[in-house]
Amino acid sequence: MKIDLTDTTASKINKGLVQGRRAIGTPAVGMVLTLVIVTDEENAYDALKAAGDASREHPSRTLVVIKRVSRSPRDRTKSRLDAEVRVGAEASTGETVVLRLYGEVADHAQSVVLPLLLPDAPVVVWWPVNAPLDPAADPLGALAQRRVTDTYAAEQPVRDLTARSQTYTPGDTDLSWTRITPWRSMLAAALDQVTCKVESVEVEGEEFNPSCELLAMWLGDRLDVPVQRSLSGGPGLTAVRLSTDCGPIVLDRADGSLATLSIDGQPDRAVALQRRDTAELIAEELRRLDPDDTYASALRFGVERLNTPDDRSGTGSAGAPEAAAEGEGEGAAKGAAKGAPVAVPTPVEAAVKVPAKEATAQAPVKKAAAK
Repeated sequence: MKIDLTDTTASKINKGLVQGRRAIGTPAVGMVLTLVIVTDEENAYDALKAAGDASREHPSRTLVVIKRVSRSPRDRTKSRLDAEVRVGAEASTGETVVLRLYGEVADHAQSVVLPLLLPDAPVVVWWPVNAPLDPAADPLGALAQRRVTDTYAAEQPVRDLTARSQTYTPGDTDLSWTRITPWRSMLAAALDQVTCKVESVEVEGEEFNPSCELLAMWLGDRLDVPVQRSLSGGPGLTAVRLSTDCGPIVLDRADGSLATLSIDGQPDRAVALQRRDTAELIAEELRRLDPDDTYASALRFGVERLNTPDDRSGTGSAGAPEAAAEGEGEGAAKGAAKGAPVAVPTPVEAAVKVPAKEATAQAPVKKAAAK
């Protein structure tokens, strides 16, 4: 059932939800959380479809906030709220309200969303695109226990990772991190099968893919070994190579679906590492609402070592982290002087040392001359 409300209020939207539930014969509310999706008109359909698929596992009230751009100064002074209330088959297993905000009310979306939240239920805010650099400081993000962004959709992914490390608040997470969950599980399982000591790591993947950077940061943070970031044509992550004192361990996925795990002295094994769609990713994030400390540790660890002054993109020191992590920075090895903390894996030929003790203390990286 679908109810269209034009130039409405939050009170009328709540009445529309009650009316819709009664009309389809389900007056009770059996939802476990409120999912707020902040997007634009272009990406609203895909985000709503992914949320609908995820609601089969997590029945929720989904509020889609679309801020419409006013074309003239006169329109910008007028405030209007339009809504689509969807219940029953139109909203999968939960309820959906699509909110379109015009004029000045677009700058105060939290005042519209707040009366529509489920009482005594967790709130998750998801930005499929155009996420703020500090999600917790956003008025809508301040309402939530979990804040989900996606740096893969950003124009400068590694710059966003750098900003997120500086503004991280417990409850923040990113779908680029969620994408590497199967990789992290497989690599951890592979290391459980051997008693070897890891000496160095190479992470291979697409150039502008923040998941590759996050996996490299996580490995450097956990293993305390030199990590090298190399480039490939994709899709996404293509290989991770661990050099150990008893032979190499390689997880290679060339086609984006089936990977090969090679451990020295053991037969090669085919493992499923299919690239997952957005619905699976958001469903995974909704399974846990507690802070992800592992993500926070990997994020902060990598950003500290990506902070180099050199930058080929011409954006100054703020753009340097992106150049280093994405393989564009020529000065990625300039912090590699003897005895100094060194930048994290970049697509440079030399591997770098990443001390874990300094990562834990979050000590500032010293600027040093190039080798």
